[in-house]
Amino acid sequence: MALTQHEFAFVSGLVRREAAIVLESGKEYLVEARLLPLARRTGTVSVSEFVARAQRERVLADQIVDALTTNETSWLRDREPFTAFTDSVVPDLAERRGPQHKLRIWSAACSSGQEPYSLAMLLEESVRAGKYEIIATDISTEMIERAKAGRYSQLEVNRGLPVPMLVRYFDRVGTEWQVAEALRRNISFQKVNLAAPLPQMAPFDVVFLRNVLIYFDLETKRSVLRRIRSLMRPDGWLFLGAAETTIGIDDGFERVVAGRASAYRPRAATTAPVGATRKG
Repeated sequence: MALTQHEFAFVSGLVRREAAIVLESGKEYLVEARLLPLARRTGTVSVSEFVARAQRERVLADQIVDALTTNETSWLRDREPFTAFTDSVVPDLAERRGPQHKLRIWSAACSSGQEPYSLAMLLEESVRAGKYEIIATDISTEMIERAKAGRYSQLEVNRGLPVPMLVRYFDRVGTEWQVAEALRRNISFQKVNLAAPLPQMAPFDVVFLRNVLIYFDLETKRSVLRRIRSLMRPDGWLFLGAAETTIGIDDGFERVVAGRASAYRPRAATTAPVGATRKG
């Protein structure tokens, strides 16, 4: 049974209030597909009945928010930002900070953990091995628990993870792959709602905020970028998704070209390093 207009309005309003994510008319099919497994798990006969229960039971409403804020992810997704990270950003920061500085990196909206673990593998293979700290956050409690567990199916590791990295940084556990403890030790996970006031955190050298802003309205984008900029070092780096930009949203950032990727830096940042040029 398809969702009624009233039921969809409840779900879209809930997700907007809790996560600032805009679900416009026409996304009913997405809502139904995401909520059907929840309905079955709770023994509810239909998505409509599940939504009706969620209007009375807070725990089910929280599950709806989790289900509709879980996004697509893969290892080294859209490879170029990761290449820019290793070829331009890490050398630039190593020169600015010195060899003993511990890089602080924020993987915002980390989903099931592929992004922070990808960054950790790249850092382990660079001169920064052991001298970094990655904070990985997501709004979904379920995703944070999955990311902490660091266990992935064969299908999941097949999605972009190079075989040498799989062999070096994962242990086989039955039919699944477990992230090695040596890789996990520099990563911490916590639940954070980017659309709400952020927790106090020490300044970051690099922030990965990829494929998140596309779900927010303009004012939410502005407030998210402003809050994130306040947690970045003055010469830090911000990576967004390919379809995202700070231009026309937050003038406190300047876009630069790093290799074949675009990145953003606070306008107070000094001249871009070799391999990174201003783009406007």
